[in-house]
Formats: sequence, C-alpha cells, structure tokens
Amino acid sequence: MGRNVYFLSDAHLGSLAIEHRRTQERRLVRFLDSIKDKAAAIYLLGDMFDFWDEYRYVVPKGFTRFLGKLSELTDMGIEVHFFTGNHDIWTYGYLEEECGLIVHHKPITTEIYDKVFYLAHGDGLGDPSRSFKVLRALFHSRICQKMLNFVHPWWGMKLGLNWAKHSRLKRADGKEAPYQGEDKEYLVRYTKEYMNTHPNIDYYIYGHRHIELDLSLPRTEGHTARMLILGDWIWQFTYAVFDGEHMFLEEYVEGESKP
Repeated sequence: MGRNVYFLSDAHLGSLAIEHRRTQERRLVRFLDSIKDKAAAIYLLGDMFDFWDEYRYVVPKGFTRFLGKLSELTDMGIEVHFFTGNHDIWTYGYLEEECGLIVHHKPITTEIYDKVFYLAHGDGLGDPSRSFKVLRALFHSRICQKMLNFVHPWWGMKLGLNWAKHSRLKRADGKEAPYQGEDKEYLVRYTKEYMNTHPNIDYYIYGHRHIELDLSLPRTEGHTARMLILGDWIWQFTYAVFDGEHMFLEEYVEGESKP
C-alpha cells in the first residue's frame, strides 16, 4: 500500500450550472483510480457534491461512478475522509455505511506522519458576510434539516439543485473571484489569528474558495506554517499530496503520472 496522502475538494458533482459534469465526474474517477496503489489516505475537503441530501430510504440520483470508486478504495483499506461543505451538509449515515467513508462535519486537527494538520472545508471561517452566516446557520439547524426532509425527495432535490445553480451563475463565468491578497482573504486572516493560539500546527488546508494558494506564514521564530487552498475539480483539477516529508500542490493532467 502506498504512503501518500491526498487532499482535494470542490467538485460540485451534479451541478446544473456545469455543462461538462459527466466528463468531469469521469475525470475525477480516473484520477482516484490512478492513485489507488499510492494512497494511504484521501481527504475530500467539502463540496464534492453540488447538493446532497439523504432521506431515510432515498439518496440522490447519479454519482454512481464516483461512489463506486470511493467504495473500491475503502474496500482496499484506504482511509477516505469526507468533509461536509456548504453544499453537501445533509448526510446522515449512507456514505459511512455504504461507502465506508469517514465523515467530518467540522474542522479537525490531526497528525499525519508526525506533522500536525488543520483541515476544513473553509465555509464560515472568518467570512464577514452576515447573510452567509444566517444562511449557514439555517443549513446546519437540525430543525431546518428535518423540515427539508419532510419534503418529497423529488421536490427537495429540485429545490437544492436549482438553488445551487442560481448561486453559481451569479458569479462571472460561474467562477470565484481571484486571490485578493493576504489582507483581504478571510481564510488567510482566520488562519493568522488561529495560529496565535495554536502554534504547533504545520499545515492548514482548505477548500471552498476555488483558488489555488500555497502560502508560508510565520509561526514561531525560525519556523513557518503552510496554508493551502486546493482549487477545484470543475476547471482546475488540482490537489495536494503529502509524502511524509514534502507537500506538493499539483494539477491532474490526463495521461501524466504524478507522485
């Protein structure tokens, strides 16, 4: 079994705003297949689905290639960690029971090969938007989640997918704003503040922003922490890989073999 640990996020599978979504899913599956003999663990840091909501006896249509590949990986003994993002919060056991995933609903701090990692999707961390905070609180409310699941799955999924589509199409070309600089990027500001009380963390890794970022931040005298934002699997097809000594931010290119 391999030693590498992989990190990726933000595929938004099933998005009605992505015309190439079937090609996109197949490309993601081919990537996962290409690393299965090198991976010790894979961390999916949120928004892998554009909208995911489980009912007691019903799960969303589609994603069979992706879910099948994840199940194959966990059957091989590879740890696959799934972080809920702001688009795929509503998971209640199916991914764990049927696919063998380890599901995280909050940021975690964990040790990987003697290095300390802070891992999170990134939504709600330092974002100053009041409207987003209100919306996020509603999405995470158990009462609101139960109310959504009283709606017939056909209507619930249609509502969720169209909401997500509208949200993406509000952006120019459906893409996020480019990097705003250390002073304006709320995830950078959040990380700097968090480091003041957690000086032992070596790596901070996030999704959510749909940009590639690899930033060194002063931690203690003579030491730095690295902060990475992983890009996405819609247009960029980027991921991070840690081999126990070195961290790389890579792009998956069809036909190329990466470490």
